[in-house]
Amino acid sequence: MRRDIPPLAEVRRITEKKRDAWWTVLLVDPVATPLVRLTAKYTRITPNQITWGAFLLGLVSAAFFAFGDWRWLIAGAFVYHLSFILDCMDGKVARLTGQGSVFGAWLDFVFDRIRVAVCGVALMAGQYDRTGETIYIWLAAAVVFLDTLRYINGLEIFKIRHTMRKQIKARVRAARRAENAAELAFMEDLLRNNPEADIEQDIRQAAAATLTPAGGAEVAESAEVAAFAEREHEHSPAPTTAAATATVAASARATGTEAADGEDGAEGAAEEPVRPPARVIDLHQEFRHRFPVYLRARSFFLRHRIRTHLVSGIEFQMGVFILGPLFDSVIEATVVSGALLLVFELAIIYKLLLSTRDFTRTIDSFEREEVPTAA
Repeated sequence: MRRDIPPLAEVRRITEKKRDAWWTVLLVDPVATPLVRLTAKYTRITPNQITWGAFLLGLVSAAFFAFGDWRWLIAGAFVYHLSFILDCMDGKVARLTGQGSVFGAWLDFVFDRIRVAVCGVALMAGQYDRTGETIYIWLAAAVVFLDTLRYINGLEIFKIRHTMRKQIKARVRAARRAENAAELAFMEDLLRNNPEADIEQDIRQAAAATLTPAGGAEVAESAEVAAFAEREHEHSPAPTTAAATATVAASARATGTEAADGEDGAEGAAEEPVRPPARVIDLHQEFRHRFPVYLRARSFFLRHRIRTHLVSGIEFQMGVFILGPLFDSVIEATVVSGALLLVFELAIIYKLLLSTRDFTRTIDSFEREEVPTAA
């Protein structure tokens, strides 16, 4: 039995994500987090064992779905939700106990995809056997296709964003070698590290987008970035990461002050070197300016740890495998969940398109800066 497990409030801070699906925040975390603490404190169960348990429960729910009767549908929905709770617990236990592994992440991902495919085919097969309607065959294919599309699209978007950031960092490193240029920070990293500051930033940007003329948008955003970085510095007394270092530099630029060692007149006290101001790159600038209303809604959701991607793969699964069976409306729940998933995926793709435009403008700005230097 482990004795070093912290209280529940601290376990929540360690294990729960700053932003998560609304289904997870409202219906899973209140149950999963206390169970994670008990599991870590009183058992030797590993995250991989929990992953196996979630997968096996998913197969049990598939067996219940295959019977087709409404009683079995309710049982299958209940067991599927238990399976999903365990699926959320494995990562939390890994974060709490430090037992995470690359293989465990792979196992979790693969088992999730298998569980969705098996449950989708079993659910629709049971309904086809009960009614004889061929639409269930098409729905089975649609469930597997949409789940696969969701995760392939997510992985590809991640790769593209990573590539864009990598190219920008390479440009900055080259400039630093040539001119000892400033540090670099990405706006999304600064926002992710402090959700409360993120909320304030969104409200300020929404107001700026509404009140500021088009010609003054860049000036207003620069002031917001500087003020946000200053807040980050105030709440982070001992920054150690690259983003925090950039925040300190931005704070120095915003206030126009210089750091110095001690004000007590101690002999030999030397002033700390002032870092050059950070260059903050915002690859979602155009999206933020186009949709100020979205920023206000996003601020509301972030106060409750809920991400604005309201229908992701998680909500799609819950609609198909829990709401549909519970209300004996498999066709309706599957069609609505699938349509909403596609809408939000298209929104993400559109946001990526705007981000690539911001990326192109950023690269062009580097090239324009290089021309006078070369001359």
